[in-house]
Amino acid sequence: MYYVEKRIEISAAHNLMLSYESKCEELHGHNWIIVVYCKAKELNQDGMVTDFTHIKKIVKETFDHKYINEVLDVNPSAENIARWICDHVENCYKVSVQESEGNIAIYERD
Repeated sequence: MYYVEKRIEISAAHNLMLSYESKCEELHGHNWIIVVYCKAKELNQDGMVTDFTHIKKIVKETFDHKYINEVLDVNPSAENIARWICDHVENCYKVSVQESEGNIAIYERD
């Protein structure tokens, strides 16, 4: 099995829709750190699991300097962002999304 890991930093804003009162319901931004993990039993025709440039392009074009509420059709929690990325990057099996120091959400396929 081959594995690759790509770390990407973005800046983006969101506000959460919650069932309880929280300051996170207000518009706010983060300097996010996203780590995308991909794997494959066989390398592609270019000798790669997934090109690092393709991973970066998907994440940056979708989320960097964006209002994430306008990107996702679900509550833009770190957990939902991780799931969206995993669903859209080839060979991805896990994504971690850090929205601030000490706050990291991880999505991993079964």
